[in-house]
Parts: sequence; C-alpha cells; structure tokens
Amino acid sequence: MARRVDPVQERLRRAALEQAAYQAIFDYGFANVTLADIALRAGVSKGTLVYHFGSKEELLAAVMRRFVRTVSAATRRALRLAPTPEAKLRAYVDNQFYGIVNTRRFYTVSLDLLSAAARDEALMAVQRQFVAANLSLDAELARLGTPGGPAETEARAWQLRALVDGLSMRFLSDAEPDLQHYRRVCLMGLRAVLWPRSDGVQEGQSAPDRVLG
Repeated sequence: MARRVDPVQERLRRAALEQAAYQAIFDYGFANVTLADIALRAGVSKGTLVYHFGSKEELLAAVMRRFVRTVSAATRRALRLAPTPEAKLRAYVDNQFYGIVNTRRFYTVSLDLLSAAARDEALMAVQRQFVAANLSLDAELARLGTPGGPAETEARAWQLRALVDGLSMRFLSDAEPDLQHYRRVCLMGLRAVLWPRSDGVQEGQSAPDRVLG
C-alpha cells in the first residue's frame, strides 16, 4: 500500500527546501550552486530535492514564485494596516529595507535570479510575474499622491520602482550601508514623486519633518 502523503506536511517540507535553496543561492550564486549544496544546507539527500523539484532550474523557479508570494503579501499587508498615507509610505519603505543582512541577501538573490531568468524563458515568465506584482504594489502607492489621470499614476508607479531599484543597487555596492539613511532617502524620494511641489514638501508637512524623515 502506498504511503499516504499529508498535504500540510508536504507544503511545509517544500517551503523548507525552498528556503534552504534561497540561502544557498546567496552563498554560492545560482551559476555555481549545486543540488548537493542545497541538500547539505537543507539536511536532506539530493534525491529528496529531485523528488520534489526535478531539477535545479525547477527549484529556482519555485524559489522565484516564493519571492512573488512572500514579498507581495507582506507589503500589501503592511499597506493595508497603515492608517494614513504617510504611514503607508513608511510601511512600504520598511518592507524594502528591513535589516542589513536580510536586505543584502534579498537583493543579491533577486539579481541572481534575474540573471538566470534572462537565459531561460520559463524562469523569465516567473520573473515577469514578480515585476507585475511589484508594479501593482507601486500603482497602489502611486494613487496616494496628488490626483492625476491614469497615465500620470502609471508614470509615478514606474518612478517609484526606479527609485527603489536604484537605491537597492547602491545598497549592494555600499561596504557599510546605514540602513536608516537608506530608509530616509527612500522616504524623501517617495514623497517627492507622490506630492511634487517646488519645495518638495508634502501637504501638511514642514520642511524639517521631511528632512528628518
């Protein structure tokens, strides 16, 4: 008689394997990491990984899908719980820069996954889902800004994404990044995009408040 598989335990096992793969990709880079490396970190046999995912590429796709779900859900939850536009901005920024180690790991793996996806159409399809999820969140944030038409809202969403992506690249190249500085700069940039004024100050906010973040 075939062994009955508990679906809850199966999901937990896959999640643990995906998390181990995420860390191994950060440690070795996708081009260099092997299933044996991931299995060692996960404390399982290589055969277990093959059973669950089939190949390193399939495992990478699963890690990317996990990215999409986890990051999007966490950011949406933070935005939903924040009571004011300013609080939503701060929640958004905190989710983009949420600790030196975690932020460096996240953006390093993100770039590695993007590089791998550029050479694999199946992975690129998952990457496009990630981009779409990000732009959806950015559009939600863009609608908090000064009223404008759909084209202006879309342009703001792209500007917000460009700002975050640019700061993330700067963060990775910074030998000793100051997390609070990156949060402050990101927050100031978001305000400037959402509430464009000649003095760069949001309605109801003083210049010192803007500078101090």
